[in-house]
Amino acid sequence: MRLVLDTNVWLDWLVFGEPELEPLRAAVAQGRARVYIDAACEAELARVLDYPLGRVRLDAAAQAACLAECRRVAAPDDEAAPLECALPACRDPDDQKFLELARACRADLLLTRDRALLELARRTPFRIVTPRAWASRER
Repeated sequence: MRLVLDTNVWLDWLVFGEPELEPLRAAVAQGRARVYIDAACEAELARVLDYPLGRVRLDAAAQAACLAECRRVAAPDDEAAPLECALPACRDPDDQKFLELARACRADLLLTRDRALLELARRTPFRIVTPRAWASRER
């Protein structure tokens, strides 16, 4: 299964250790799922890791460790020929990059909790679901 994670899902994985993502971590570790990232999505993640994240403020070493783990987990989006299809425009232009990555890597799923992306779920060639919805189907 080919997956794209939006920035908030990456934060839950890398910074907050969200238990809800345990099925995702297991699927990746067991080779049942593969996560993809590109330069634009990684740049956003790097930028957000430098923000105060609730009560958490990551120093430079912690930010670098998070990015290193992301790079260890995720594959670059260079393995598949992109789908030839039009994508809907996301009402939040900053989220369009996740749709484009999902199309480029022929993702099966885009995992997000972002309402602007979830609203487009029926208008893309890949599914857009929350991590919780994906985990409930994996059990």
